[in-house]
Amino acid sequence: MALEEYMKVPAQQVEMAFVATCIESMARITGTSYKEAFQRMQNTGAIEDFIAPNYETLHTESRENVVKDILDYIRRKENG
Repeated sequence: MALEEYMKVPAQQVEMAFVATCIESMARITGTSYKEAFQRMQNTGAIEDFIAPNYETLHTESRENVVKDILDYIRRKENG
């Protein structure tokens, strides 16, 4: 695909692809299934309240740092 075609992809699709990558990375790093990782993110609002609003910053970090940040957010939410 040419660069011009990538530039036509709506921002929302790019962000959703990033969220999918976050779920996949979290599952791999925590040794859980994708479904478990997604459920944990969903239950704590990590996607809507952390990943989406911070997309511009998060997508510039390494996958390991992104997952660390997400897990920190989830743990704070789970532990009240």
